[in-house]
Amino acid sequence: MDDLTPQLEALSARLAEAEGYLHLADKRTQLTKLEAEFAQPGFWDDQSKASKLSKQASDLRVDIEAYDKAAALLEEATVANELALADSDEALYSEAAAATTQLSEQIDALELASWFTGELDGGDAIISVNPGQGGLEAQDWADMLFKMYVGYARRRGWKVEVLDAPAGEVIGIDHATFIVSGHNAYGMLAAEQGVHRLVRKSPTDEQHRRQTTFASVEVLPVLPEDIEIEIKEADLRIDVFRSSGPGGQSVNTTDSAVRITHLPTNTVVTCQNEKSQLQNKESAMKILRSRLYEQEQARREAELEALRGPRQEASWANQIRNYVLDPYQRIKDVRTEVETGNVDAVLDGDLDQFIVAYLRMKAAG
Repeated sequence: MDDLTPQLEALSARLAEAEGYLHLADKRTQLTKLEAEFAQPGFWDDQSKASKLSKQASDLRVDIEAYDKAAALLEEATVANELALADSDEALYSEAAAATTQLSEQIDALELASWFTGELDGGDAIISVNPGQGGLEAQDWADMLFKMYVGYARRRGWKVEVLDAPAGEVIGIDHATFIVSGHNAYGMLAAEQGVHRLVRKSPTDEQHRRQTTFASVEVLPVLPEDIEIEIKEADLRIDVFRSSGPGGQSVNTTDSAVRITHLPTNTVVTCQNEKSQLQNKESAMKILRSRLYEQEQARREAELEALRGPRQEASWANQIRNYVLDPYQRIKDVRTEVETGNVDAVLDGDLDQFIVAYLRMKAAG
């Protein structure tokens, strides 16, 4: 059996570096202060403030607990390795090797967290998927991407709230808008902003000829309540209509769907998956705030790329990733050149290899 000591020493050094660049000492201090504030009489009377600080404390705990878990695993692997070598115990050595592999993965995740330095990276994301060139095929492709991101969120333990996903005329969806809630959701999913290209035999073509199809993915941050975006009632046109969403009988028989148009910018947002018109309006306003914030950032600071990348037409030569299902099976990211032949896993939500590679490239400049 091989001595795992060199690997464990290297992982120990990486873990010590992670403690520094994640500023864990400061985070522990901040968390202690927040928890003391939670215990103060009347703290929960201001629900808005309490909710904001609770979210802040939760985010601090995620990084602290991840580090503490890795530190405990390092100690466990080190002891198991020493005992295995001393007693020539193959079973104990296998445990040490497995713990070492797990520890490496956990430190990778800690390093990944250190890349999220933007003000909104740690928060939730609003994702919109829209068909591009390709007709009915593009609507089906948009539906496949929608399900892929729902699968990715499920793998990461994130929550998905579908706001709008009306069915296409024949197959697929007309578009989809949904919120993904979880630690660093926006920081991770911002890597998916762009055009996605699909090549496969067409399910709508009787001769089953190959067809190239496009869909675009837009990723926006969910804005915290303390970021003020001025929206005047006079600048809004609000239309209500009968929902075509899957929200149940009452959704389909009442005028609960909402379309909001911001007249000065001609920004249009729709939401129809809630049963209540009021709930749909609130969700649509949340998306509108994020879109107007993005536009203001672009005008003021020319930092559109920092938030979500440049807008590109969903067509040839603009894609960030190619998904080829026929005549062979291969998915390749144009930006990083990461590729895989396991297309079923990717379409089921196994996206970390692409997202992490892009974020690593971006962090390296």
